[in-house]
Amino acid sequence: MTSPSEPSGPADTAAAPSPAGDAPPPPAAARHHRVHRTRMGGLWVGLTLAAIVLLLLLVFILENSQQAGISYFGAHGHLPLGVALLLAAVAGVLLVSIPGSVRILQLRKTARRHRKTDVAAVQASQGAAVPAAGPQQAPTAPQPGDQA
Repeated sequence: MTSPSEPSGPADTAAAPSPAGDAPPPPAAARHHRVHRTRMGGLWVGLTLAAIVLLLLLVFILENSQQAGISYFGAHGHLPLGVALLLAAVAGVLLVSIPGSVRILQLRKTARRHRKTDVAAVQASQGAAVPAAGPQQAPTAPQPGDQA
């Protein structure tokens, strides 16, 4: 425990007057600049991750070189086990991505339709709000002697 007269942390030491009394105030905290993400940065990260995944797949295929018997609609053949598993994974990705792509296209079409109706509504409301004549003058207060 510290006594009330002793500084208890960095905030108390910064607020305490210096013995000389003419020390400049501490500088303001450095302003942090935020670096925004760019498309090229995202592309760079994506390509780097893709290269790592391809390297891991190559190691997987080379380590699983045992022959596997494959039959597909009456066709029979032999492939290295790593290649057979890679082909199965690619087929699984295609089974997921095709319906997903169709759904994305549906959502884009709906969004485009909504955007068109929103633009038309904004244009219609702006057309009704714009006066046909030039700018209007503010009404003036009646002057003494004016007749109504």
